[in-house]
Amino acid sequence: MLTLSPRQLLFLSLIAAFATMALKGVAWHLTGSVGFLSDALESLVNVAGAGFALFMVTLAQRPADDNHPYGHSKAEYLSAAFEGGLILLAALAICATAIERLINPQPLADLGVGTVLTVLASLINLAVGLLLIRGGRLYSSPALDGDGKHLITDVWTTVGVIIGVALAAITGYSWLDPVVAIAVALHILHEGWQILYKASNGLMDQALPDQRIAEIEQTLSQFSDHKVQFINLRTRSAATLQFAQADMQVPKDWTVQRAHQVADDAELALKEIGIELSIHIEPQDAHGPIL
Repeated sequence: MLTLSPRQLLFLSLIAAFATMALKGVAWHLTGSVGFLSDALESLVNVAGAGFALFMVTLAQRPADDNHPYGHSKAEYLSAAFEGGLILLAALAICATAIERLINPQPLADLGVGTVLTVLASLINLAVGLLLIRGGRLYSSPALDGDGKHLITDVWTTVGVIIGVALAAITGYSWLDPVVAIAVALHILHEGWQILYKASNGLMDQALPDQRIAEIEQTLSQFSDHKVQFINLRTRSAATLQFAQADMQVPKDWTVQRAHQVADDAELALKEIGIELSIHIEPQDAHGPIL
């Protein structure tokens, strides 16, 4: 069972990012491969992304205050957007370097040591990436999930780079090295766009998944014995926090105190499954779809 907190997981990711950046940087220095350079540049993005994610998750865990009555959890989406932007910039830098090397090819050297260092860095990324994705699912954290998927993509990127460098060395066609680097850059561009897209969806108050909504409806149905009906259910997610709003229709002859007690009980029942519910009480002659 995973025992590390989101902050601890991202701190581990930051340490891994520094380690892999150093290993891949040495690999590029030894070989002169622009493919290895592209891999090293993406590791630099990992460092910046993990550092910013750690800061944003720390901010997101702050409790609600007067200026932020719904908490700070959306800060995690800023982390994802920031990482996506850095990925796009890294891809452009890789393309520029690769095109220059394609025009002015250079021989590769010390591929054995450089390849070993790159493989070691990828194994670190694989282990930490899988751990982050697991933590992202456990904590419903877009920052953890985005950082983990980025690391796993980095692993596949490295596999492609190693294949390209190996082909260039075996065949003697040095142009294969920058061509693979350009392919890596295009892949990174796609990844960055996906991260930005998911971050923008989160900032726009996307509804909860259908399965989660079904859980809410099932929990609220337990209060039908009280002669109440819930209508106009609306949901939204804010990273690790989940919210719902609903109108609760009660019989006209109920006292305010009785209706208020049932509303409190319903809110408490949803809080036990991780949903912050807000209820508006109205008489039963109001119209709307009944849950």
